[in-house]
Amino acid sequence: MNRFRLPGTQPIVRDPDEDHRAATPLELLFDLCFVVAVAQAASAYHHELVEGHVADGLIGFGMGFFAVWWGWMNFTWFASAHDADDVLHRVLTLIQMAGALVLAAGISRAVEHSEFEVVVVGYLIMRVGLLTSWLRVAVHDDDGRTRALRYAGGIAAVQVLWVGRLVLPEGLQLASFVILAVAEMTIPLWAERAIDRPLFHPHHIEERYGLFTIIVLGESILSATVGFQGAVEAGGLTSELAAIGAGGLVLAFGLWWLYFDHPGHLSPAPGQSFRWGYAHAVVFAALAALGAGVYVAAEAAGHHASPRTGALAVTLPVAAFLLGLVLIMVLTGVDLGSVRAWPKVAAAVVVVVIGLTAPVAVAVVLCALVVTGLVVWMVADGGHPDGFAL
Repeated sequence: MNRFRLPGTQPIVRDPDEDHRAATPLELLFDLCFVVAVAQAASAYHHELVEGHVADGLIGFGMGFFAVWWGWMNFTWFASAHDADDVLHRVLTLIQMAGALVLAAGISRAVEHSEFEVVVVGYLIMRVGLLTSWLRVAVHDDDGRTRALRYAGGIAAVQVLWVGRLVLPEGLQLASFVILAVAEMTIPLWAERAIDRPLFHPHHIEERYGLFTIIVLGESILSATVGFQGAVEAGGLTSELAAIGAGGLVLAFGLWWLYFDHPGHLSPAPGQSFRWGYAHAVVFAALAALGAGVYVAAEAAGHHASPRTGALAVTLPVAAFLLGLVLIMVLTGVDLGSVRAWPKVAAAVVVVVIGLTAPVAVAVVLCALVVTGLVVWMVADGGHPDGFAL
């Protein structure tokens, strides 16, 4: 492969059936930049919860996280089909990484003060990099030109609307966001209809999602650790803090186990790919929110936040994660009545009740025990490191 190929030569259209396809070092670096943005969204969310602005925190976190997740997802699926790994591809990837970091710099003000100018500029930079990549495909891939132009045109049109949204009155901010987010998610559905078969590599996509799950989970652990450290420095190590710290670690490990052993990973069936990919937003957002939640729980133990908010800040993300796994499974053909699905729904209900009723430290520990019970259930039912067989 000539990484210094000239702009006028043919970029690579990757074989969706190629052997030993794995994530590249550039993709891993790309992920790290996006996790910085996830961390900023989680940090702003934590700040809003501690201040008692729960609704504003949830809405702001949801908006910020969507921008990060959607930028990551678009690049991931594009690269699975069109990673030329030449100079131009790397430069365009760098542009998208730069946009993610600009976006990250503006997330706090967006979540805490509803000021989205910096976020929109960062998002615009990301979209310019991706749009240029699609135009490159359109120029050099005759068979996929219509598909590539649909992507480029759709991205450009919606991006203009994102910029225009900045001048809307505050009362229309949430409604306009939802409308444009839905518009964003329809672009791939429309563009992919221009070809007969999907071009992404299923095993590569599965690995990319798994790796992103791990690094988002790692960011969550880091956030929880910072909160735990701050609480210890402020008031010393108490039994409550020890319980929250141990429970948070068990939760992280248990959720990792549930994700990589559940039967929701990518099927090569083309009809399932979009549902599988989109449903992961719930899993990723829940993991990002969990770290902030454990942080809030630690501060609640030190009387710097509401105990009930601290308990719910942990239990609600865990419930969302479990329901996200069930959503992925159901959308890829698993019966909701399966022994691998309904226990997760039941557990989600239980952890919400725990969050509504138990003291903060007790809630974290009980939540960890519920997740541990699910892991034991899966192991007893035949779970293994390679996952369940459908």
